[in-house]
Amino acid sequence: MPASPIRKLVPFADEAKARGVHVYHLNIGQPDIESPERALAALETLQTRVIAYSHSQGEAGYLEALISYYARFGIALERSNINVTTGGSEAILFALLITMNPGEEVLVPEPFYTNYNAFAQVAGVVIKPITTQVNDGFHLPSMEQIESLIGPQTKAILLCNPSNPTGTVYRREEIDGIVQIAQRHDLWILSDEVYREFVFEPREGDYQSLLQLRSEGLPHLHGADSVGTEQGTGFQHSDLAERVIMMDSISKRYSMCGARIGCLVSRNKEVMDAALRLAQARLSSPQVEQRMALAAHGMPDTYLPEIVDVYRGRRDVVFEALQAMPGVTCTRPEGAFYTIPELPIDNAERFARWLLTDFSFEGETVMVAPAAGFYATPGLGTQQIRIAFVLEEASLARAMQLLERALATYRQTML
Repeated sequence: MPASPIRKLVPFADEAKARGVHVYHLNIGQPDIESPERALAALETLQTRVIAYSHSQGEAGYLEALISYYARFGIALERSNINVTTGGSEAILFALLITMNPGEEVLVPEPFYTNYNAFAQVAGVVIKPITTQVNDGFHLPSMEQIESLIGPQTKAILLCNPSNPTGTVYRREEIDGIVQIAQRHDLWILSDEVYREFVFEPREGDYQSLLQLRSEGLPHLHGADSVGTEQGTGFQHSDLAERVIMMDSISKRYSMCGARIGCLVSRNKEVMDAALRLAQARLSSPQVEQRMALAAHGMPDTYLPEIVDVYRGRRDVVFEALQAMPGVTCTRPEGAFYTIPELPIDNAERFARWLLTDFSFEGETVMVAPAAGFYATPGLGTQQIRIAFVLEEASLARAMQLLERALATYRQTML
C-alpha cells in the first residue's frame, strides 16, 4: 500500500507545532466551514437509545433524500439505483471491485486523487495513466492519445469532475469524447462527482453529472452499444446510461468529512446487485451520520451557491499570489478547491519536508502535499505541489506570503 502524500508528512508538522511554530495546513482538503446547523441539531436531538445496524443499502429516509437531491439536476432515480457507502472512498473501492478482475486496467487522468492508487492496490486493479500537463490546465490530451492507451485488459475510464487535485472542470467536448471511446471499446465510465457544485465559472452545456447521459442525447452514438460479455465483464450494456457508475459524498458539499457518508449510483441492475452484496459484507454504513446527512440535505437552495462563492474568493487569493511568484507555473482552477502549481525547485517532497523542519518566518510556516504521489508515472510531479485552499482568505494570503519567502530561501540553499 502506498503512503498518502497528503498525510505522510504529518509527524513533521506535529514536531513543528511542538516547537511553537504555527502551521498553515494547505495539504489536505478539510474545509474550515462549519457543518450545517441542521446536521448538528440532528445529532444533538437523537432520540434512539440503541445505535443499531442500518440497512446495508442505506436508511430509507436518506435514500429518499438522495433521490430528491439528484432530481434537482434532472436525474430521475429509484432507491434501487443507490447504495449508501461509508464515505465516497468506499464507493470508489466498490466500483473498482465490481467492474474489474485483478490485473485488469482502468484509465485515469493524472495527476489524480491519490487514494485511487490505494483502492486500486486493494482491488488488484492496474491504473493506466492519461498524462495531463500543467500548461494546459490539466485538461485531457487528444482523444487519439487516450484511445492509444487502451489494451485488451482495459475495462474502465475513471474521471473526477471537477478534479481533485487539479481544479480542472472538463469541457463538454472532452466528456463526449470519453463517452465515445467508452462506447467503441465497451468500457465502464466511473464518475467521481464529489465536487459537483464547486464550479466557479459554469459553462452552458457542460454536464453537471454523467448520470445525465442518455443515448438519445448523443445521436452520433446511436447503434454503438455493445455487449460486455465479449470482453468478459459479465455485464450487459443495453443503454449508454448503464455504463456509468457514479461515486459521491457529503464530505465537501456539507463540510462533513468525518461523517463518512457517500453513495454509489448506477442504473445498471447487475452493478447495484453486486454493490448490495459488497455492502452486506460490511454490514452497514453509519446510522447516526446518515440521519445527520438527511438533515443536511434539507438546507435551503441558497446554501451551496453561497459556499461556492466563498471558495471562489479563496481560489482568487491563491491563484493571484502564485501567478506573481517568480518561476511558478500554474493555471486558474476552474472548480473543486485545489490547485497544482509547478515550482522552481529540485524536489517537491524535499521542499515540503524542509518547510516543516527548517523553515519558519515570524513563527509560522506552511504545509503542502508533494504532487508526485498524485501521479502513476514515475518521475512526474517531482517539482509540483498540491494546495488545498480551504482556509479563510486572510490565512490563505498569509500562507502565500510565507510560501513565496520560503521559495526564495530554499532556492538559495540549492545554489
